[in-house]
Amino acid sequence: MKAVRFHAFGGPEVLRVEEVARPEPGPGEARVAVRAVALNHLDLWVRRGLPGIALPHVGGSDFAGLVDALGPGVSGLAPGDRVLGHPLLPPAAPGGEPRILGEHVDGACCEALVLPAANLLPVPPRLSFEQAAALPVAFVTAWQMLAERARLAPGETLLVQGAGSGVGTAAVQIGRLLGARVIACTSSEAKQRGVGELGADEVIDYRHERISRRVRELTGGRGADVVFEHVGAATFEQSVLAAARGGRIVTCGATTGRSVRLPLAFVFARELSILGVTLGPIGSLRRVLEHVEAGRLAPVIDRVLPLEACREGHEILEAGLQFGKVVLRVG
Repeated sequence: MKAVRFHAFGGPEVLRVEEVARPEPGPGEARVAVRAVALNHLDLWVRRGLPGIALPHVGGSDFAGLVDALGPGVSGLAPGDRVLGHPLLPPAAPGGEPRILGEHVDGACCEALVLPAANLLPVPPRLSFEQAAALPVAFVTAWQMLAERARLAPGETLLVQGAGSGVGTAAVQIGRLLGARVIACTSSEAKQRGVGELGADEVIDYRHERISRRVRELTGGRGADVVFEHVGAATFEQSVLAAARGGRIVTCGATTGRSVRLPLAFVFARELSILGVTLGPIGSLRRVLEHVEAGRLAPVIDRVLPLEACREGHEILEAGLQFGKVVLRVG
């Protein structure tokens, strides 16, 4: 079968389309014929090099496809079922840390993969494989950040940094769903229109406006109750300065770099909380799917490319050209 692998860490040029052996499911596992895989910034970090990654490696955490084989002891699934995967896998050994598909183990940028059957959920009938693949990482992460960790409440003000990204477009929608006033921070005119159509109440163009000053203008000097942060070095200081007294800054990533400027006096003087999130449990994905089926949330897809164009997809993400998700079609 085809898989996109890299044998050394580096830029998008290290990605290769290769023939590899088709995996066989073991006890409690299912094999899925992948039909779509969505890219994340995690894929870029993994390709550049993270500790503990064995080479060669297959990236890709988000996927949807068809069950095509079952291992011993699996019930509730049948060949031909349309499924999507929750990418947070159980620890390799008791007491260990959970693993992420595409980071700690080979991922979904391939024609077939094997994973625990318990990590599979049915694709809602109204969704295509491409739409289903665009959901898990972005929406589960955003849900965990806003609904579970930050406890965003109706009537509060939410600032979404990097609102045009996959996780950012999810955050704008979830913020509106939870009853917040949403201020979205993004760049191009097209992205500004896009986040407005998703329900953002106000939009800040970070290229021409100082984020914290504009947030305080929009909130009568108060600031944002919750700041949704995943950009990192380029925005983190502004995120802290934009937060209201007692505000919560919730972060899941560092797209522009992990070393940030932290105005510490502002943190303790305003009694701010800084909260970290990495994905979330499968229960969060189930809740997201309920809202998707009801039409309250929807994945945003920038473009669909063939699996063989995985390198191009990485280049688009690195340049920040996408609005929403870049998805690869398989087969």
